[in-house]
Amino acid sequence: MPLIPEEPQIHESAQGPRATPASGRSAPTPRPVPGPRPAAPPRPGRPGQHRAAPPTQRTPRDTAAPKPKPSAPAAGGASATPQIQLIPASVDGALDAADEAVDLLLDSGRGPGDVLVLTTGEPHPWAAHELSFGETAYWAQHDAGDDVFYAEAAVADRAGARPVVVVALNGGSEAAASTALSLAHARAGALLIVCGDPERINLVLGAGV
Repeated sequence: MPLIPEEPQIHESAQGPRATPASGRSAPTPRPVPGPRPAAPPRPGRPGQHRAAPPTQRTPRDTAAPKPKPSAPAAGGASATPQIQLIPASVDGALDAADEAVDLLLDSGRGPGDVLVLTTGEPHPWAAHELSFGETAYWAQHDAGDDVFYAEAAVADRAGARPVVVVALNGGSEAAASTALSLAHARAGALLIVCGDPERINLVLGAGV
């Protein structure tokens, strides 16, 4: 009989919330652990996802490295003979054709400092603008060699050699065109691009360029 009244006391001490919490007892009842959370969908407006690639800095520049000047086996003289590319254009459209050729060169991996543009008629707008600040500042940009340089054929002999020379036959006399092409041919290390009337170009090139 004395065992009967003791049983409810045992249950009360085990279940009762009033029992003093033992210092060694932690988390008497395990809480349900939530399952793995589904990955949150990426937020559309995160700044890291829309990094504008300055194309100017174009990775294709690496593709310009494997473009060494072709070592022509039969080429004599100081440098290899440049490849000549003709782009048909009218006198009025020669400058635009030259600009498009420059854009294609840069897009293909050529560095801006690799390109020299010569005009036989009116100067390129860039040259006219830069010359407004004086010839010293104008030629300083040529000497820096880090950008496309535009010059008139009349002063082309002052320009140094570059891997690519683009000539725009946008006017001028046959003598001016012949002089421009001769200088361009001597300045071009790998490629000479001539924009103008094909018949005129062939006539001038046939004159001994």
